[in-house]
Formats: sequence, C-alpha cells, structure tokens
Amino acid sequence: MKKGFLIDMDGVIYRGSQLIPGAERFIQELKLRNIPFMFLTNNSQRTRRDVATKLFRMGIPVEEKHVFTCAMATARFLSTQKPDGTAYVIGEGGLLNALHTNGYSIVDKSPDYVVVGEGRTLSTEMLDTAVQLILDGAKLIATNLDPNCPTDRGTRSGCGAMVAFLETATGTKAFSVGKPSPVMMRAARKELGLMTSETIMIGDTMETDILGGVQMGYRTVLVLSGGTQEADLANYAFRPDMVLDSVADLCGPDQRLDDLVPTMNRDDDTPLDLAEWARVHSG
Repeated sequence: MKKGFLIDMDGVIYRGSQLIPGAERFIQELKLRNIPFMFLTNNSQRTRRDVATKLFRMGIPVEEKHVFTCAMATARFLSTQKPDGTAYVIGEGGLLNALHTNGYSIVDKSPDYVVVGEGRTLSTEMLDTAVQLILDGAKLIATNLDPNCPTDRGTRSGCGAMVAFLETATGTKAFSVGKPSPVMMRAARKELGLMTSETIMIGDTMETDILGGVQMGYRTVLVLSGGTQEADLANYAFRPDMVLDSVADLCGPDQRLDDLVPTMNRDDDTPLDLAEWARVHSG
C-alpha cells in the first residue's frame, strides 16, 4: 500500500554539523523501497539545491526534488495570491531565489508584501524600513514563526523574533506560511503526489512538525534525537502517533518501517482509524 514521508532535518537527520546515527540507513531504505519522501525545512536561507548539497556532503545522497523549504512554500503561495507581485524582503538567497522563480520582483518602495525570513545581516535600518512599508499598506508575510535557531555556535534569534518586532511596531499580525501552517504541509504532500491518509510526518518538534501533521490528518512520528524529550509530551494537548529514539529505529532488525503501512479508508481521504493505528503501533 502506498505511503510517503515528510521529514524534518535538524534534530531528525543531523544535529548541527553531525549526522544522527542511522539516518543515512533510513534514507537508503526509503530509496531502496521506492518510498517517496521529502525533507521539510523552516529555514529560508538556502535554496533547495544548497540544502541537497549539504545533505550529500553529510552522507545523505539526495536530489533537489527531495527538498521543500518554507521559502518555496511562501513564494508559491504569494504567486497565487497576487501573481507578478512585489516584495520588500528581509532574508537571504533561498528566499530571494524562490520569489524570483515565482515571478516576484524585489523592491524597496511601495511593495505588495513585506516578506520576512532568516537573515544574518539584519540591521535596525532594515527593520525601520519594513515598519514604514507595513504602515503604508504592505502586507506582512512570515516564512515561519520559529523564535530561534540552533547553530554550531549556539542559539541565534530566528524569523519569528524579527516578525514579533514588526508586529509590535506596526500593530499588524503576520501571516505565516512555514510549518506548522497547512499551506506548507499541504503543498509538500501534493509535491509527493500523496493523499492525506498516505502521508507520515517525522519530526523532533511538537510545536511545528507534529502539530502541523496532526492538524493535517497525517500520521506523525516524534523522534527524541532533537529538542524534545518524552516527558515533554505531558505539556501538550495533542500527541504523536509514534515516539521513537531516532529514525534508526524504523530500519533496524525489527523493521518497524513496515509498521507504517496505512490502515485508513482508501475510498476517501479521511483518516478514520487513527486511534486504532496508534494503539497497535505505538509499542
């Protein structure tokens, strides 16, 4: 029966610059079985080619088609809202490239949108410009609302922190496209050609990966190789369908990957048996 995976990267496939043990074996198993998969990232800095190259150098040989970024999701969304529009951008190459690819022009006067992604060269002048443009009528768009990002040198402020500044300064609420937004979660699923009941989300973060998957009706797998511990689950009103130490557990001697065969109603796209599936496969 058909199934496919949407996979977070940092905390699932690698931590910082270190590959998580067993991650390469998991991806190899998916490729050997011709199981469709796609990496999802809320980092808008890199293009999908850049991300694929990074993974390749870490020992995960994948192609551009295996990567879906929040920058791509944002640019595609905006192109449907206002084709051939204009944007003032706080962000880097991945976001700029995605917007250009989808017919957008980057401007610093009278833009249709102010689009905010990750930016390591952020200045007060850029924020002040964005504030005035929003007050003048530009719509505020966030590629994601992650408040911070882990790096090899520690934690740095994320897109969500910059967006919070602009929201406070302008009294305007941003529209966010990245995980857990259904805009990105649905677009990635459609990119793989899957139905809702065929889609499995693997992530290490409850607030983005698992929440987004639950809201979309996907089956969800939380791995404890990133920033979430099993004890943290008590803090949430929703739960993943399966909790594993890492993705290595899906391709070990027990072949738990085989447990993830859909048991849903194939006549429509409604996951009818989610509670039963979780009961059977959570052990």
